[in-house]
Amino acid sequence: MAKYKPWMVCCFTLLFLICAVTLVCVFIASLVDSGCPSGSFKHAAVSADSQRCSEIGRNILQQGGSAVDGAIAALLCTSVVNPQSMGIGGGSIFTIRNKAGNVKVYNFRETVPQSFKTDLLNDCPTTFRLTTGSQWIGVPGELRGYEAVHKQYGKLPWAKLFEPTIRLARGGIPMPQYLGNILHFHIVKDHVEKSSLCEVLCNKNRTVLSKGDILKFPKLAETMEIIAKQGADAFYSGKIGQDLIQDIKAAGGNLKMEDLKSFQVRVEDAWTVSLGNTRMHIPPPPAGGALLAFFLGLMKGFPLTPNSLDGDQKIQTYHHFIEAAKFANGQRRSICDPVFNNRKSADHLIDPAFIDRIRGMIFSNRTHDNSYYNVKPSSDQVGTTHVSVLDEDGLAVSATSTINQIFGGAIYSPRTGIILNNELSDFCGRGGTMRAGEQPPSSMSPVILESKSGGLLVIGGSGGSLITSAVAMSIMNYLWLGMNLKDAIAEPLVFVDSRNNVNFEHGFNESVKVGLRALGHKDGDWPYFLNVVNGVEKENGCIVAVSDSRKMGMSAGY
Repeated sequence: MAKYKPWMVCCFTLLFLICAVTLVCVFIASLVDSGCPSGSFKHAAVSADSQRCSEIGRNILQQGGSAVDGAIAALLCTSVVNPQSMGIGGGSIFTIRNKAGNVKVYNFRETVPQSFKTDLLNDCPTTFRLTTGSQWIGVPGELRGYEAVHKQYGKLPWAKLFEPTIRLARGGIPMPQYLGNILHFHIVKDHVEKSSLCEVLCNKNRTVLSKGDILKFPKLAETMEIIAKQGADAFYSGKIGQDLIQDIKAAGGNLKMEDLKSFQVRVEDAWTVSLGNTRMHIPPPPAGGALLAFFLGLMKGFPLTPNSLDGDQKIQTYHHFIEAAKFANGQRRSICDPVFNNRKSADHLIDPAFIDRIRGMIFSNRTHDNSYYNVKPSSDQVGTTHVSVLDEDGLAVSATSTINQIFGGAIYSPRTGIILNNELSDFCGRGGTMRAGEQPPSSMSPVILESKSGGLLVIGGSGGSLITSAVAMSIMNYLWLGMNLKDAIAEPLVFVDSRNNVNFEHGFNESVKVGLRALGHKDGDWPYFLNVVNGVEKENGCIVAVSDSRKMGMSAGY
């Protein structure tokens, strides 16, 4: 019989222990994996409003890029796939949480140019329509903002982020289904075919592109290629900027090179509010974060549980939601640029005492006329896009980007391929004045929520006036009504328009509608439910990403 030397016994014992520890680790990992929802990810994810752009953002992360790199790449892609929503002729707000938990807001929304039509606000529409014309163009901040966040958080080279979109813009893509649908809305079709946009969005017979057509942006590809090589200065002080200003001037606009050269990104700490066991980080004014926080603060005070959706309780839950939305409408004028207005004009919106006082004005058995809520009717708007990203280092980015309304003001720059914003129309109904350098008030609310247990939710939305209600409902469904993220976002929306009429998205519960009408709520006739919410959550090591199906979006991760 063989004899084992002491050192051999030690080796066998050590080997056995290593194998045992390995098996235990594998077993624990399998338990963790089995606890993750189907379709979830372990490392990182991107939720944009199209599958193509989510995948481009995901690919950037897999190549070693940060969440900021992924967000920029996904947004550049969106400027081609959904050019009606955003582009480098617009502006964005990024809410960024680093691994240590510090949250910063980078606001590079458009600003009022030095020279503008002094009585422009007299031209504001009183009913919904797409606002066209070069007089509404604000100074674009998109690229200067990308430069700032990339400098602080980027990992991949700047040029790398542009490569996928340059290929798409130059080579062309089959007409995206959602864009094709939008182009054939009567109001949009007319908007495009009678404008300079027709150069890239129409066939030779000057009718909008349809299914089966190839969408190309060759001039935009050239512009992006130069910016990729030379940086944002090519736009803000170089030949691209000069060409852009020349085209804007030809269209009757007022922007000058001095406007581009003087644009500055605003960087500040996020505001943080408590939602029970969850903290929500919001962008301060003139973003819409405070209005969203006010809305959710009102709802937090009601005893919301999954049972709140049972029977008649569901009518009460939506009644409270509608009343909160009406009070939020009454506070819209509190959102303004603090640099040019009262710096504390929105502070009360996150004050628990004020929120409690307003909640005390909500009754369970009736509603009121507009004066009760301090509502001054204005026109509602649509537009914008949102991207949520979480990378494997724990960096989280919630980014909302816009050229304002659908295709901005329908001004296309033929020398650069850039579609310009109509951001100055955001002052309509929200303020009586505007000044050079001022940012318009906004509903944009890219937010990040963190629970006491360490969970994260990166979320935001698009849809113009619908943003506040859509994001508030998604968060309420997720935090308090027991829905998973996908169901929370998909739930049919009730939208209270600027006249406090109640509009129900297709598929909304009919019996609840009847109950709400019995309480005195009046139906509206809002037809454009273009609300889209995209979110990424991380809980117990599992990442779930949801892109809103309303825009046929799909998320991507690994």
